[in-house]
Amino acid sequence: MKLTPERHLSPQPPSVAARDVVQVPASAAAIAAADPGSGRPPNPSTLAGRLSALIGGPQAKINAVVVDAETRRPLYELRADRPATPASTTKLATSVAALAEVGPAHRITTRVVRGTGGGIVLVGGGDPTLTALPARPEADHPPYASLSDLARQTATALKASGLRKVRVDYDSSAYQGSPTAAGWKPNYLPDGEVAPVSALTVDEGRIAPMDPSRKARVSDPPAAAAGQFARLLSKNGLKASAGRRTVAQKGAAQLGAVQSPPLSALVEHLLTDSDNDVAEAMARQVAIKLGRPATFSDAAQAVRQVLARLGVAEGVSVNDGSGLSPRNRISPVALARIVSLAAGQDHPELRPVITGMPIAGFSGTLSPPRYTVASSQAGAGMVRAKTGTLAGVSTLAGLAYDADGRLLAFAFMAGDGKGPVDPGKLDQLAAAVATCGCG
Repeated sequence: MKLTPERHLSPQPPSVAARDVVQVPASAAAIAAADPGSGRPPNPSTLAGRLSALIGGPQAKINAVVVDAETRRPLYELRADRPATPASTTKLATSVAALAEVGPAHRITTRVVRGTGGGIVLVGGGDPTLTALPARPEADHPPYASLSDLARQTATALKASGLRKVRVDYDSSAYQGSPTAAGWKPNYLPDGEVAPVSALTVDEGRIAPMDPSRKARVSDPPAAAAGQFARLLSKNGLKASAGRRTVAQKGAAQLGAVQSPPLSALVEHLLTDSDNDVAEAMARQVAIKLGRPATFSDAAQAVRQVLARLGVAEGVSVNDGSGLSPRNRISPVALARIVSLAAGQDHPELRPVITGMPIAGFSGTLSPPRYTVASSQAGAGMVRAKTGTLAGVSTLAGLAYDADGRLLAFAFMAGDGKGPVDPGKLDQLAAAVATCGCG
């Protein structure tokens, strides 16, 4: 999806605007790079005057940077190299690493194979979008892998071999270690911010996936998935019961398989809606691709390893893929460099990072009421950015064309975790970047 300085960005969600791209994975890398614009970069002194007036002086608890997206030259800096809590802007680092290392066309497979003692094994590959819900043709994403479809495939194969009774064991060994990250608060799981991270989960482990008001998650996603699968097999004419945790034998005969949407679509979704479960899955896919154990620690190290290869690891230190950990630290200039890299000419595989970032005032986590008030309304449709929110922390990192048509990357990071913060202030700053005729 090409950003254009001449007009507002389309008020469609990015996943809709790029639907023809994400449904055909091979074309994901063909999305045009963002045009750096024909205008000259803004005068740093003039830009600083506009932003400083909004920030309120050096004592304000805001770290900030604006860079020219093409050259990555800083145009405004306020503690720009000082690492701060990134919250969900961590997802930018995760997404870039996943697209660069695993690739936009990669799909995550969930399988069923023959087990021992008359059992079968449901084998998770780490797809958190695996669903037991009916398909929704109106959904703004490619079809998710269907547990019901997998049950039909499996039932057909079992009946063909003469089996009518089966035990469903389950294998979630693709991931290792703790299901929660260092620093995660105890309320994250009961409040439904994220499910226990597992290689086998259905509908992100939601207890009531058809009711968006109920966010609670199951305590053991793999066991719950096996139970759901057994019930679906029963609907397909088998006598099925949930079994035990196991590890599938290498070379076991496959009875069925379903695949996630391409990674390009998963990245767009996780950025637009700030989906913590999908973000953690993307970090682990990087670890798996690099031959590391799929733990929180190894996934974080794998992400940084890929960022280092891309030349944007300086100033990045993370403990998870989603940004829920308050122990994460990323500097504003690191975020701006990551965004600039994704927008540039050299890495077309990273373009879903740009198409996935919410559009100010229109989509995802930047939907109204953000960018609907007078102080930031000028940025509506002109800013594309990833949000981040934790207790006492608010962040915003993304792209905007200024009034002279130059593409700029920015990162604004507010708060120290100890007091209230106003995300509206960051919207004002981004709007000021977008409306700056500061050449």
